[in-house]
Amino acid sequence: MNIALIAHDSKKKLMQNFCIAYRGILSKHQLFATGTTGRLVEQATNLSVHKFLAGYLGGDQQLCSQIEHNQIDLVLFLREAANPLAHDVDPSNVTNLCDMYNIPLATNLATAELLIKSLERGDLEWREFYQ
Repeated sequence: MNIALIAHDSKKKLMQNFCIAYRGILSKHQLFATGTTGRLVEQATNLSVHKFLAGYLGGDQQLCSQIEHNQIDLVLFLREAANPLAHDVDPSNVTNLCDMYNIPLATNLATAELLIKSLERGDLEWREFYQ
């Protein structure tokens, strides 16, 4: 499956730790990320990540295009809900597209863990038939 990783600046360390914890599961899938998040995840986990541009340089738009073309199966978007920085990715584009195209989406750690565990059990295999 194709998994997208996005993290606002204040959540990047959390994304790194999440990917370290679930490295075994993530290593069985194709990973895509906005530039900085992808670089940090690669450094922390040694996983291969296809990196788009940094979010504020258009990486979020590149990722949204992949969602629109049904080339992403799962999105993990750890976002700063209270005080996002001006250059942080606007979550509304990603969340709206995930809703439109039935892409499972986690916007916090608890839901990300549920989706990763579901992925490990095979609960998301329906995505293979949905395409």
